[in-house]
Amino acid sequence: MRPCDLRGTSVLLSVSVLFVQRAKRVCDDFRALDLRPSKSNNMRGNRRKTAYKKTPVHPPRSNKMPVDQDWPSVWPVARVFHPASVPLPLHQGWVEPGITPPGKFANAELMKIPNFLHLTPPAIQRQCEALKKFCTEWPKELDTDEKIDHHFPLQITTSDYLHSSPTIRDARARIVTLQVKLSTLNLNSHAKDKLLRLVKERYDPVTDILTLVAERCPLRKQNIDYAMYLLNVLVSESWKTEPWENEKSEADMEKYVWEGSQSQRTLQQLLERMPNKAPDLPEVIKQYSVNVTRFHNEGEDTENVNAYKESVIKLLGLNA
Repeated sequence: MRPCDLRGTSVLLSVSVLFVQRAKRVCDDFRALDLRPSKSNNMRGNRRKTAYKKTPVHPPRSNKMPVDQDWPSVWPVARVFHPASVPLPLHQGWVEPGITPPGKFANAELMKIPNFLHLTPPAIQRQCEALKKFCTEWPKELDTDEKIDHHFPLQITTSDYLHSSPTIRDARARIVTLQVKLSTLNLNSHAKDKLLRLVKERYDPVTDILTLVAERCPLRKQNIDYAMYLLNVLVSESWKTEPWENEKSEADMEKYVWEGSQSQRTLQQLLERMPNKAPDLPEVIKQYSVNVTRFHNEGEDTENVNAYKESVIKLLGLNA
């Protein structure tokens, strides 16, 4: 072997020894990972157990509540159900028949639904007493329904909805219903007939009530304003008389009208030629006009024919 090769081999051995010594120092700096459980490597968990003591569990508050307690002070506002504050044996949840449903403790179903435990009769009475100072007394003159309908003919009906939802708005809450009696609008025969043609099935002839429903606008206040505007427009248009309406003849009428009819003119000519007239002639003429109108509009039946016969006999004085 040549001298240069010996020198190279000694250099490599020196480098290897230095590398081994450095690796040994690095291994001494890091602890070995021992996956086997032992008392020596579990000292941290033992310290945690000794540091935190177990908190004693107190009995529910409902066990100490007296029977005559002030419940509005216990549950003053709307809140999520709390079993320890409610002294009632509540149950919620569906189970198979024959098995007792789960109680109020650790019951997620009772916490899902909204409750009205804050709206008990004592709580409502207390709130009403607090609001009385902001209210005015009911007028003593409005002691009957007839007087109320006379002075306040308009009736506006709205609805509020309460449900469990991320938003408090409900699309149905914007709907407004306006009702008014047609007799309170003081319309003549022409205006009433025209208004009924415009509203069509919105008028109930049995109750004499006109009903308008507004739901086009997104807010309730806007629908109330629109319903009032719609009522004003209907009344205004019904009082208008178009030029073509004056050309309407008796044959164009949808129903028989006594005023201005050929029967009324014929009766006046007949009464002028009659020498002996009935003493209660105005009343007899009025009854005759009513029976003739019913005979034309309602059709021929036994009742209408007999009523028409009796009115003609009284009108002509043929009772004897």
